[in-house]
Amino acid sequence: MASPNATFTEMVSTTLRNHKKEVTDNVSDQNALYSWLKKKGHIQTKSGGYEIVLPLDYAENGTYLRYSGYDTQNTAASDVISAAKFDWSQISIHVTASGRELKMNNGEEAMINLVKARLKNATRTAANNMSVDIYSDGALTNQIGGLAHLITQDGTGTVGGIVSGTYTFWKNQFVDMTSPSASNIIGYMNTAWLGLVRGTDKPDLIVSSHDLYNYYESALQANQRYADSKSASAGFESLKYKTASVIFDSNTNFTTTTEDMYFLNTDYLYMIEHSEAKWTQDDQKVPVNQDAVVIPMYWMGQLVTTNRNLQGLVFDT
Repeated sequence: MASPNATFTEMVSTTLRNHKKEVTDNVSDQNALYSWLKKKGHIQTKSGGYEIVLPLDYAENGTYLRYSGYDTQNTAASDVISAAKFDWSQISIHVTASGRELKMNNGEEAMINLVKARLKNATRTAANNMSVDIYSDGALTNQIGGLAHLITQDGTGTVGGIVSGTYTFWKNQFVDMTSPSASNIIGYMNTAWLGLVRGTDKPDLIVSSHDLYNYYESALQANQRYADSKSASAGFESLKYKTASVIFDSNTNFTTTTEDMYFLNTDYLYMIEHSEAKWTQDDQKVPVNQDAVVIPMYWMGQLVTTNRNLQGLVFDT
């Protein structure tokens, strides 16, 4: 007869093999931004590399020249910076069971229920914490650099290895509000929007914290404007502002006292994941000093942007 440890391990491994996609889906189902990037095909996989290196798409080609006859052509490089480099971040979560729990749930039905409960807990924990990390400033040890890292209150910072104080094309847009309310929120949003429009490039998603979303919703109630079908079908209630969906997420101002409204052009925003660490199960571990079974799952990746200048932040301190 197989030991409880072996039965538990095989059940967890089989479930994860057969339902691996559900772990990722559970993360995206809990986070509006992650879900948006997923539907747009911007959850991308890379197989390795010391860093995540992405070519920049930040400006028009500087060699455009109006000329006549034998005029000298402009063959100069547009800029000395051609790529952004982001560090990999790693996350682990473990499906665990003590020897006591395994022995108490030794019957097949009890073991199935134990496995379901532990997997549900692991996937919920992964989803909840990733929802926090995706908006973070990356200040916690080994944390991914979320929106608060990519898009700052003054546009400055070193992102992707590029110092925006030196290379101004890499500064994000920002609007600092004074006493925001339902009566003036649209004016502030208009200012941010106009600073982010470049021809056909414009924000397609606005993610807001509680108070700013409430002001905007109150300003629109008389007009009864509602979300587009794409956001609604994904399970996230949203409003419309021009051509962008406006979505509320309680994690938007994680670890801060500010109220934030991110104006995102998601054409230039990606979640990069390592091909061998996408909530991928590793071999069972048995602690030398505990009567327990530990089955790790690993994720490795980073939230990145290829055009910081087309991302914006409206905030109130």
